[in-house]
Amino acid sequence: MAEVVVHIYDVTNTGSDKTNNTILQINRIFKDGIGLGGIFHSAIQVYGNDEWSYGYCEQGTGVFRCPSSKNPMYTYREKIVLGRTDCTIFMVNQIFRELTREWPGHTYDLLSRNCNHFCDVLCDRLGVPKLPGWVNRFAHAGDTALEVAETTAMRLKQAKTELLSASKVAYRFLSNVTSSVTNSTNGSPQQPGTVNNSDNVNSRMQGTWLKGMLNTAKPSTSTEIENKDEDANHDSEVLQFQQQP
Repeated sequence: MAEVVVHIYDVTNTGSDKTNNTILQINRIFKDGIGLGGIFHSAIQVYGNDEWSYGYCEQGTGVFRCPSSKNPMYTYREKIVLGRTDCTIFMVNQIFRELTREWPGHTYDLLSRNCNHFCDVLCDRLGVPKLPGWVNRFAHAGDTALEVAETTAMRLKQAKTELLSASKVAYRFLSNVTSSVTNSTNGSPQQPGTVNNSDNVNSRMQGTWLKGMLNTAKPSTSTEIENKDEDANHDSEVLQFQQQP
């Protein structure tokens, strides 16, 4: 059995002293002050004096190692003992070979596939607890917020499409009822293939009615420009409907 340790760093490799100091201040407030989380880099040490982690690169694997607690890109914070693994050194080396293939550098993503996600996967294969929740909480929160925003936009677009279809059906139904009542009142049923003045009026009213319905139900979201394009397309369909004999 071997001890598994996670080494935690403050992320201070932005290239800007002002930004680095801001990150350190955020970590002091949100981690040291209220225990919520912060912006951290993590690496796992097991068997030997090196730590293993993951980062971005254009080609090849993103998995790398360096002497424990000595990564020059970040500011060292602390280490946490996660437990002891039952894996032999041979098994651990096999795990690292697998992860090297599975984690190419170009797939790095700040919110969903960063160094902390890599360490969680490594811990899982070593059979020890994952990182404390505060280490990667900011990334999890950002990823969740992004997913909610994308889902909301998709649902608004779908609702707009359904509203357009329902509006067309409802208008055509009401238009047919009105036309039937008008013809019955006049006592002169319309002949097939003929277009009377009331049909022209109804066709023009359809476009206005649809537009009014959409303006009433229009959501005030970031998809407004996209929805306007859809309105223009449906207005074109209405004009084509008017021109049919």
